[in-house]
Amino acid sequence: MNRHLALRSGNPSLNKNTFAQLAQASESTMTIGGTVNKTALSLLLLMTTAIYTWNLPIGDPKVSGFMIMGFVGGFIVALITVFKKHLAPYTVPGYALLEGLALGGLSKFFESTYPGIVQQAVFLTFGTLGALLLAYRSGLIKATENFKLGVVAATGGIAFIYLISFILGFFGIHMSAIHGNSMFSIGFSLVVVVIAALNLVMDFDFIEEGAEQGAPKYMEWYGAFGLMVTLIWLYLELLRLLAKLQSRR
Repeated sequence: MNRHLALRSGNPSLNKNTFAQLAQASESTMTIGGTVNKTALSLLLLMTTAIYTWNLPIGDPKVSGFMIMGFVGGFIVALITVFKKHLAPYTVPGYALLEGLALGGLSKFFESTYPGIVQQAVFLTFGTLGALLLAYRSGLIKATENFKLGVVAATGGIAFIYLISFILGFFGIHMSAIHGNSMFSIGFSLVVVVIAALNLVMDFDFIEEGAEQGAPKYMEWYGAFGLMVTLIWLYLELLRLLAKLQSRR
């Protein structure tokens, strides 16, 4: 079986069919270095708008407005990116800017409640990224078929639990078992953080596969998009975990 046919990713924006559906005749092809550069640029754009909403005064109604615009707009742009991959050079920068607006406001809220939590979450997010990238490049962690199937299944299970929690919320039912600060809830968050982190390995494998298969140049932006989606998820889960831990003090 060809390696690209076996490709799987737990990230919903990256899956085994992505490269199979693309023409490989382009003269300008995807590279790992190009993807790294575009990921760095996307994160810079995200931090630019995040700093803007972060610096707005606590209680400013614009913060909640920017958060809603960021999350809703970011979700819409993400869907466009997934279904129209060739537009990634245009949609991914927009996605980064929108998510920055949302994350800046949300981070300010957490920071006002638990001082120092944002710095810890950022450090842990990029520390995890660096550690897993090193482990992947050194061969300590390999994206085998069983590894991929396990991460995909776990990610799907987490998504299902969150969906059920979201639906129950409309009926006034709060799932304290996963949203509270009990030891079980903290344990659940720890598991989610680990699964989110392992999705980074899937993203590394996806990007490496794209470069090896000679994917079109615009897939560098798509690879950056997938990696950014995972990093945002990891950051948010770390914020939740740290908030649960601090609330027990």
